[in-house]
Amino acid sequence: MIPIYHSLSRIAPCTRRAVVSIGNFDGVHRGHREILSAAVAEARKLNARAIAFTFDPHPEHFLRPAEAPKLLTPIAERLRLLEQTGIDAVVILPFDRTLAAMSARAFVERILVHHLCVRSLHEGANFRFGYRAEAGITELRAFGAELGFDVHIHDAVHVHGLEVSSSAIRAAVAEGDMQRARWMLGRSFNVLSTPKRDRGVGTELLVPTVNLAPYDGQLPAAGVYVTQLRIAGRCFNGVTNVGNRPTFEDVGFSVETHLLNFEPVEMNDETPLELTFLYRLRGEQKWPSTAALKAQIMKDVARAQKYFRRIPA
Repeated sequence: MIPIYHSLSRIAPCTRRAVVSIGNFDGVHRGHREILSAAVAEARKLNARAIAFTFDPHPEHFLRPAEAPKLLTPIAERLRLLEQTGIDAVVILPFDRTLAAMSARAFVERILVHHLCVRSLHEGANFRFGYRAEAGITELRAFGAELGFDVHIHDAVHVHGLEVSSSAIRAAVAEGDMQRARWMLGRSFNVLSTPKRDRGVGTELLVPTVNLAPYDGQLPAAGVYVTQLRIAGRCFNGVTNVGNRPTFEDVGFSVETHLLNFEPVEMNDETPLELTFLYRLRGEQKWPSTAALKAQIMKDVARAQKYFRRIPA
């Protein structure tokens, strides 16, 4: 495990020069990984530390909670994905009133120069920082020239004609376009959760259906998906319905997965679940009868099984 610093007081000021990249890193997508890979490569040449600097909560959740985006990755998953990039440490500061009010100069001098001993910064072209996002790339380069650190600006990554960004990935997921999301993420979109508590989950899962607990991150559009569900290290192919199941009255929103290669598995209310969305089969719709719904479910299962035969997990 790499070091994760939740407070600057835990970092001894300027013990070793650092190559730093600052960002929210939601999704840790292809664009993030390209920037972080460049930071790691430079750090190795300079015998410096490569550091990813991020925030929790997401600044928009603090500044404009009513308008804040649903996140692609909860903080624990974000940290796991950041570690996979080869960086040496993560600084994750609470985004609060003090940090929001800090000027761009104070942020650079106090945090980057004094605490992290920054030698070089790697950022995307749209990077902004400081009180009310007062500073951007021009100001960052000026600070670097004044205070003695390099600034490397990276253009956006494009894949299949799409400009990769967290907001573009959220939009693709929100539309149920799992292929477009996968292209930009560089992996399939997944959701980390636990079983829903009110479904009588005991110590062993004996029926091939799992409901996810309420989830406040980004979810795909309502519909039916080919998925995989990882339970306690075991992976099951599945068909997942996201939505309100309009054929039935007042059942409420749920994310419900029917397991295709089911075997009984030990599970309780706290068992970690990882649900990976592979392909959208159809949108959600109301059926005239439960018999019609069951017939459609059989068709959905057949299509999912065909998908797994064609593209093995």
